[in-house]
Amino acid sequence: MSHVPAVRFCPVTFLLLFVLLFPGSARAADDAQMKETVRRVLRENPDLILDILKDHSEMVLEIAQQGQNLRSRRTMRSQWESDIRSPKSPSLEGRAIRGNPAAPVTIVAYSDYQCPYCRMAEENINALLGRHPDAVRLVFKALPNTKSDLAVAVAKYGTAAFNQDADKAWQFHDALFARAEDIEKNGDTAVKALAVKCGLDLKRLMADAASAKIRERMAADEAEAEGFGIRGTPYFLMNDILVRGAVPRDMLEEALQKALALKKEG
Repeated sequence: MSHVPAVRFCPVTFLLLFVLLFPGSARAADDAQMKETVRRVLRENPDLILDILKDHSEMVLEIAQQGQNLRSRRTMRSQWESDIRSPKSPSLEGRAIRGNPAAPVTIVAYSDYQCPYCRMAEENINALLGRHPDAVRLVFKALPNTKSDLAVAVAKYGTAAFNQDADKAWQFHDALFARAEDIEKNGDTAVKALAVKCGLDLKRLMADAASAKIRERMAADEAEAEGFGIRGTPYFLMNDILVRGAVPRDMLEEALQKALALKKEG
C-alpha cells in the first residue's frame, strides 16, 4: 500500500495558496487584512483548505520538498563544521590513487559495489574529479554494507584487483559499478568475466580475494569507518569533512570548496 508522508503547513503556505486563488484580493489588502481574511474564510469554510490542497497538490508537495531539502542542507553544513574540529587520518598506505597524487584534497570513499545509492554517488564523485583534476585525488575502500555473500565477494575482488596493475584495477572498479545489475543476476560468473575483460590475471585475482591479507585489509577499513562514525554507505571523507550519503553534485562541490579553503588556511 502506498504511503503519502504527512506535511505540515504554516499560515504562510495557506496565504500563498489563497493569493493564487484570489489574486485580486491580495492586491487590495495589506498583510494583516489578508491574514484575517484567510482565517475568516477558513473558519466559515473548513472544507475549503482540503479543496485548495487537492487543486494544488503538486505545488504543495514541491514546497514541502524544497523545505526538506533546505533543512537537510543546513544540517549537513552544521555537521561539516563539527567535522573539521575533529581531524581524521585515514590509512592510505599501499592504496591506489585516482587523480593527482599531489592533490590538496583527498577523498576517501567508503562504498559498496552492490549499493544503488553508491552507484549514483560514484558518478557524482567521478564528475567532481573530472572538473577538478589538479585539486582532488580519490582512494576507494570497499565497505559491503549489506553483508550479503555476493556483496562481500565483489568487495574482495574489487579490493584484490589493486594488487595487480592499478589502471586495470580502476577499470575493473568502474565495471563493477556499471554492471552491478548483471552481477546481481549472474553472480561470480559475471565478476570473473569482467576481470578477464579488464585484462586482470584471473587466477591471481581469485587467490588474492580469498587471502587473509584482503580479509584483514577490509576488516581494518571497516574498523576505520566505524571510528569516524560512518554507519552505512556511501560516505566520503574529504580531508576532515564527512559527506554523508549520495548528495547532489552541488553539495559535493560545496564540500570540496570548503576543504580547499581550509587547506589554504592551514
